[in-house]
Amino acid sequence: MTLYATQKFLYQLNRDPAAQKRYASDRDAATAGFDLSDDERRALIAPDIGLLFHLGVNGQILMHFAAHHQIPWADYLQLMRDGVATHGQPRAGVYAVTGYGGVGSADDDRRPTPETR
Repeated sequence: MTLYATQKFLYQLNRDPAAQKRYASDRDAATAGFDLSDDERRALIAPDIGLLFHLGVNGQILMHFAAHHQIPWADYLQLMRDGVATHGQPRAGVYAVTGYGGVGSADDDRRPTPETR
């Protein structure tokens, strides 16, 4: 159940100023009390938005984590695309990526065309 622990960590980080202070001062220590896989811990410490997306982290929670790191919206979306390109489709959670480029990329061939609308 490590995805749950990852999302719980992010939920607390996104809402709790004390958790934010702990994370800012020592990311390793801030993640220590959570049942995380090595990949999850590494992605939270880095931060690695693409890997977290691949691991199945909810986008609503993840976008606040990106904002916490002052990652602009367009860059956040690109980091998710890069995560799919690097790590593959999200392996858990509720996200399904359509098309070959994923996450609304320009080469998503399943978009309706004027002929198919």
